[in-house]
Amino acid sequence: MPRSAAVRETAARARKILAILEKAHPEARCALTHEDPFELAVATILSAQCTDARVNQVTPGLFARYRNAEALAAAESLELEALIRSTGFFRAKARNLVNFAKVLVKDHGGAVPRKMEDLVLLPGIGRKTANVVLGHAFGIEEGIAVDTHVLRVSNRLGIAKGTDPVKVEQQLMAEIPKKLWTRTTDILIFHGRKVCDARKPLCGICPVYSLCRFQGKAAFAGSAPKKAKASPRARA
Repeated sequence: MPRSAAVRETAARARKILAILEKAHPEARCALTHEDPFELAVATILSAQCTDARVNQVTPGLFARYRNAEALAAAESLELEALIRSTGFFRAKARNLVNFAKVLVKDHGGAVPRKMEDLVLLPGIGRKTANVVLGHAFGIEEGIAVDTHVLRVSNRLGIAKGTDPVKVEQQLMAEIPKKLWTRTTDILIFHGRKVCDARKPLCGICPVYSLCRFQGKAAFAGSAPKKAKASPRARA
């Protein structure tokens, strides 16, 4: 099959899969609680090697103490580290956050920039984080944020191939309409968390089971979650 035809076929499958997942997961959204671009950028930096749920537990106290870039830029290391300790790698994250805020104040007047080329120059911000900020804070479709969930799910589904997030993002961007790039991030992450688990995927309830290319899916086809038994008191 010519390459162009293969790409068209994969793109058609990708769009079909995403349409089904959209109907299955209409509640999918960015899981990081935030009020503005600054809070989203900080929360995304903290989310490295940490769950979004844990970050959401930490950020209310963090933002109450440091309400903007100016305040965060002047943060004392020990105090900041104590506030974010539970997110892991807290010393490195504290350094990144302070340096991130200092550059925001110095080069951008304390405001988070709206361009990819500016964002990736900020301490603690890589392309994935920049995609999250641009897509969710500004509504700018610059790319697809490929985290571990997007990487796993897209490979299993067969709409991307490889372990390099940059290359997988390029593949997905070539297949999916630009207007859906941010939505694709949310849907694939949500599906990865709720259904396509790394160790125990719930293939038995997966809405795209028939379209999935995951070779191990048959072994997990009976993996629908069991309903909890009612206690004797509840049945009475």
